[in-house]
Amino acid sequence: MSIRSAFASAMMGAFAFTASAIAEPIEFFQVDGVIYDQSVQSPEDAFGYEIGERPVRVGDMVSYLRSIANGSDRIQVETIGYSHQRRPILFFTVTSPENHARLDEIREAHHARMRGEEVPADTPMVLWINFGVHGAEASGMDAAIPTIYHFAAGDSDQIDTMLDDSVMVFTAVFNPDGHSRRVDHVETFWSRADNTDPADMIHNLWTEARVNHYWFDLNRQWLLLTQPESQAWIAKWHEWKPMVSADYHEMGSAAPFYFHPGEELRRNPLIPERARELTFQIGQRHAEFLDSEARLYTTQERFDNFYIGKGSTYPQINGSLGILYEIGAARGGAIQTERGLVTHADNVRTQFRTVLTTVQGALDLRSEITDYQRQFFADAAADAERDRRRNYVFTAAGDPERAARFVRLLRMHDIDVYETSADLSAGGQTFPAGESYVVPLDQQQYRMIQGIFERVTEFEENIFYDVSGWTLPLAYDLEYATISNARLSEGAALADGGFEVAPAPDRSSYGYVIEWSQTYAPRALNRILAEGIMARAANEEFTVNTTRGPVSLGRGSVFVPLARQDADADDIFAIMQTIAAEDGVPVHATTSGLTPTTGRDLGATNVFRALEQPRVVLAFNDGLSRYDAGEIWWTLDFQHDMPVTLVEKDDLGSVDWSDYTHLVLVGGNASLPDGTRDMIQNWIRRDGGTLIATRQGARWAQGAFFNHGNGDSDASESETPERVDFAEMALRDAQHVIGGAIFEADLDTSHPLGFGFANRQLPVHRNVSFTLERPDGDPYAVPLQYTDEPLLTGYASERRQEEIAGTPSIVSQRQGRGAIILMADNPVFRATYPGTERLLMNAIFFSDLIDRPRGDYEE
Repeated sequence: MSIRSAFASAMMGAFAFTASAIAEPIEFFQVDGVIYDQSVQSPEDAFGYEIGERPVRVGDMVSYLRSIANGSDRIQVETIGYSHQRRPILFFTVTSPENHARLDEIREAHHARMRGEEVPADTPMVLWINFGVHGAEASGMDAAIPTIYHFAAGDSDQIDTMLDDSVMVFTAVFNPDGHSRRVDHVETFWSRADNTDPADMIHNLWTEARVNHYWFDLNRQWLLLTQPESQAWIAKWHEWKPMVSADYHEMGSAAPFYFHPGEELRRNPLIPERARELTFQIGQRHAEFLDSEARLYTTQERFDNFYIGKGSTYPQINGSLGILYEIGAARGGAIQTERGLVTHADNVRTQFRTVLTTVQGALDLRSEITDYQRQFFADAAADAERDRRRNYVFTAAGDPERAARFVRLLRMHDIDVYETSADLSAGGQTFPAGESYVVPLDQQQYRMIQGIFERVTEFEENIFYDVSGWTLPLAYDLEYATISNARLSEGAALADGGFEVAPAPDRSSYGYVIEWSQTYAPRALNRILAEGIMARAANEEFTVNTTRGPVSLGRGSVFVPLARQDADADDIFAIMQTIAAEDGVPVHATTSGLTPTTGRDLGATNVFRALEQPRVVLAFNDGLSRYDAGEIWWTLDFQHDMPVTLVEKDDLGSVDWSDYTHLVLVGGNASLPDGTRDMIQNWIRRDGGTLIATRQGARWAQGAFFNHGNGDSDASESETPERVDFAEMALRDAQHVIGGAIFEADLDTSHPLGFGFANRQLPVHRNVSFTLERPDGDPYAVPLQYTDEPLLTGYASERRQEEIAGTPSIVSQRQGRGAIILMADNPVFRATYPGTERLLMNAIFFSDLIDRPRGDYEE
C-alpha cells in the first residue's frame, strides 16, 4: 500500500471511529424474523460508510438503489424526471415477479375497480410512498435505502404477502437538489468530534435545504405544478391512482413522531369523514410498533387536511388515503434535545418501519379501503349528476397562453378539458369560440374540479396550517362562469393546452410592433433589449398600419423602429421571427410611421417612450423570505430568461449601484442599516434606480422612504385591556391572521403598471394583515386598490376585511429621477398567479414611464 493510500485509509478509519456513536450497519434496520439474502449488497458496502455516519449523497443513493433494483425480479426502476439541476427522480415499482409480468393488466383492473366495475378479487392493492419532498428532512429521503433493500433481500411470509397482494410504488428522491444542498452543508461543517449541541452550525440549515433549486417548497406543489419535480411525480401518481399515499417528513428536533389522521376539525369538506376513520385504523398499526419500543408519538394535533396542494391532502381529494408522517429531525446527524439524543440512523429506521406498518395496515383493511375508494368516486359521480351547473367555461382575454397554461394544469390533474367550437354566453359575458375552454363536471375528477374552481369564504375553524383560499381561475385572472349547456359536439377532442406559435411575421421596411398583453411579451422585450436594439413602449392605445391591414393595440405595446439601430434589418427581423416562434407573441410589421390614431404617430415621443434593458438585483437571505425571493427569481430567470443578480441583504451596502436599474426587496425582515438605506435612496433619486418592494419589504420601505409609519393597523383602541381564558389563545391568535386568501382589487389600466391587462378587476393573493398608506399630494400613486368588499375566497375576519377595503394594494411614486413601487402582496406567489405576474414585469420594464404629477393636488 502506498503512503498516500495508507494515510487515506487511516483517515477514513478515524472518521468512522469518531462517528461510530451515530452510525448504524444494515443489521440495525433489519426486521426480526426476516432472512436477508447476503448476496444483495448492503448500503455500507456500496457507500463505504454506514447510515448515520455521514450524509448520503444523492449520487450514491441513486447508484445504489438502481443497482439493487436491477438485480431483483421484485423491483423495477425508471427515471421519471429531472430536477432543475438535472438530478434524476427515480420511480420504483415493487411487487412479486408474477405481478410484474402483468402490471398493465393490474393497473387497468385497478382503474376499473375505482369505476365500480367487477374485477378479480385478487387484484393487488396499489400503495404509494413519497420519499423526501423536503431536502433538509433527510430521514424521509434516506428511508428509501432500507426500504428498497428490505424488499430486494428479505425473505419472510409477510414480505411474500406484501409482494403478492400489493403493487408498491416508491418515488425517491422527490427533491434531489435540496437534499444535495443539505449534504453539502453538513459536510462543510463536519467536525472530527461529534457535536450534538443544537447551537453548532452543522445543525443550522432548514429553509435553504428544504426547498428546490429555485427555493420552492415542493410540498405545496401538488396542486400548483410549476416545478419539474412535481410535474414528474404527479404524472405517475395519476397513472396509478393509489389507494394509500404515504408522505414522509421531519420537523423540529424536540418533537416526537407524528402520523395522521391530524386535527379533527381542520378537514377539507370535500374529503369524506370515512377517510379519517380508515387513516386512524392504519395508524393503530404504527402505534403497535411504536408502543413495542416505548417511543413517543402523537396523531391528532397541529397538522390539518385542508389545503389540497400538500402531499398528504392532495391524495384525499383524489380518492386515496393520504397519510402524513413527521419525525423530530437529527439535523447534522445527531442532536441533543429535551427528549434526549436524536440520531439520523434511528430516524431512518423509524420511518422505514412505518413504511412496513403502512403497507400491512392497508392490506389488513383491504376490503374497507377498496370499498372506500370505489364509493368515493361513486359518490362524486352522483354529486356531479345532481349539480345543475354542469360545466365551467373559461377564457383569458387577449392572452391565449395564460388560458393554455391553465389547461395544461388541469390536464396534469387528470381533468378533461375541451376547446369550444361555438361562442358561449354565461354569467353575463361571451366566451368566444377557439379562445375558450369547457370543463364538464360529470367526470371522475368532480371533487378535484370543485377544489380548483369553487370560492369558499366560510369555515368551521379559522386556524390554517397553510393558505385558506386557492381558487385557481382567480389566480390565473381568467374570465370564468358556470354553464348548463356547453354544446360540446359528440366525440369532441380533449384540449392539450399546447404552446401556440404565433404567425410568422412579415418583413417590414419601417419597424415592428409586439402586443404587451401576451404572457411572454416581457421575455420577447428582453430579447430585443439584450441585443442592444432600441425599443419604445406606448403609453396610450393606438392603431397602426401593418402589412396585413390596420391593427389596434393596447397600452404597453412595444414599437421597434428600424431607423438609427446598430443592428441591421436582417438581424432585427430574425429576432422578430424568434419572438413569434418561441415566445408565441404576435409581431406586426408596420408600413408607415403615420397612424390612423390622431396624435399617436409612431414618432410621437410623448406616446412612445424609450425603454432601457433592466439590470435587476434581487436581495435574499438575512431575514428575507427565501420563498418570496425564489418565486421572483424563477419568474424572471426561468419564465422570462432574464439575468438576475442575487445579493444577500447584508451585502447590499457594498454593491456598485450604478451598474443596476432595479432592486427587488421581498417580504420578511427587510430592514436595512441607515447607511445602506441612504445609498439606495441616492441611487433612486440621482441615478434613476427603481426599488420594487413586496409584502413586509413594502411596509418597511414606505416608512423608510416615504416618511410614513410602518403601516401597522393592529393597535388596539380599547382603553381597558381585555381578559381572556388561556385556553382560547390558539383561536384568538388566529382570529385576525390572513392565512392566504384571494382579494379583489381595482386596477388603473391606464397606469404603466396596468399595461397589458384586459379589465380593471384583478384578483390578488394576500397573506399579510398590514395595510399600505395612501401618499399625500399624488392622486395617481395608487394604481391598484382593494375594492370596498374585497374578499373573493379564503379566510379573513370581518375586522381585517374592513381594514383592507379601499386601501392601496400598490403604491408607486417617482423620487428624484427614480421610482419606488410598493406592493402589499407577492404578485408571483408560488409562481401560480399569472394574473398578477404582469404587475412585476411592468414594474421592471415600465418604471421609467411613471411620471410625477405637476399640478396642485393639495385639496
